[in-house]
Amino acid sequence: MSVRRLAEPAVQPATFSFSRENAAWAERTIGKYPAGRQQSAVIPLLMRAQEQEGWVTRAAIEHVADMLDMPYIRVLEVATFYTQYQLKPVGTRAHVQVCGTTPCMLRGAEELMDICRSKIHHDQFHTNEAGTLSWEEVECLGACVNAPMVMIFKDTYEDLTPQRLAEIIDEFEAGRGADVQTGPQTDRIFSAPIGGLTSLTDEKAILRTVRDDEARMRKMAAAEAPTAPSSAAKPKTDAIETNPAIRSPSPAKVSPQAERAASVPAPKVDESAADRAEPAVEGTAKRRVHSSGKAAAQAEKPSLESRDRPAGIERPAQPDDLQLISGVGPKNEAILHSLGIYTFAQVAAWKKAEREWVDGYLRFGGRIEREDWVKQAKALAKGGVAEYIRVFGKEPR
Repeated sequence: MSVRRLAEPAVQPATFSFSRENAAWAERTIGKYPAGRQQSAVIPLLMRAQEQEGWVTRAAIEHVADMLDMPYIRVLEVATFYTQYQLKPVGTRAHVQVCGTTPCMLRGAEELMDICRSKIHHDQFHTNEAGTLSWEEVECLGACVNAPMVMIFKDTYEDLTPQRLAEIIDEFEAGRGADVQTGPQTDRIFSAPIGGLTSLTDEKAILRTVRDDEARMRKMAAAEAPTAPSSAAKPKTDAIETNPAIRSPSPAKVSPQAERAASVPAPKVDESAADRAEPAVEGTAKRRVHSSGKAAAQAEKPSLESRDRPAGIERPAQPDDLQLISGVGPKNEAILHSLGIYTFAQVAAWKKAEREWVDGYLRFGGRIEREDWVKQAKALAKGGVAEYIRVFGKEPR
């Protein structure tokens, strides 16, 4: 998990206090816990402070700590651990949380993030110029079947298209967010199939089947009921033998299934059909070889002789620490060095074709674009770690 820190002192308010209504709510909440365990209320109190102010300020953390007689550092630990707490100012009208977990990514979450970048701000945790909108990527929001989806404050908006998310953002920006339909943005009912039910659509048919099953079970139970012992009469077995739903134990050591299997003759082998099948198998094997060869070709690295390969340089006396770029570890840094890439300035100057070449050479699957290596490198080349923190709001790596 990334390091989470409080917002800069310049944006921190000097004081915090709960509103009268929220203060009464906080006292009731604290009273729910046993004596000596009131500090357990720290999570709901911090959440109520966030709902009141829009984000968790340093003053709010200290106020909650004083209410619960806790050291400031303990409440700070809670606030910085749980990502549900916003530690910087967010949009006053909408803070859009885009689910980026696998089901949503497969259904177009990246396109939803592009909408947020274009309509709100290029980077996460930054508000638009008016301070009314902000966004971030989050983990699973719990409605995978309705992917892709976003959450705005406490409401979810599901089955989204980029066009629909753009419309929702515009509505919130105009102050009409309360009028936007929550949940699925299609004709789907909750998580039911799109287009309506496809099975078990007739409730009467279901109830009739249940009644029939209950009647059948009663008949079976009656047939299995033990009869009174009698030395003059033999046990009645006709009902058991004729009832296909009940099978009595066989006196033989061989099960009825085995007896039936033994009585069935082995199927004849159609030799001509087997002969005809051989070419098909051979053809299938050839297709598999062809397919695997094609996949192997696709997995090959781009050629080192390609004109899209970024130009390398001689190793300088003091190479830049490329591992400060998110996504570059020791192994990838060594590969970049082998290509003659030693400085932030080189990475910052890559064109699209060069980025795609390096991405393919590292087999990154688009990661260089997703993590914006060029922007990271520009910040590091311009002012090092300090400039990186100014641009991204966090330390590199």
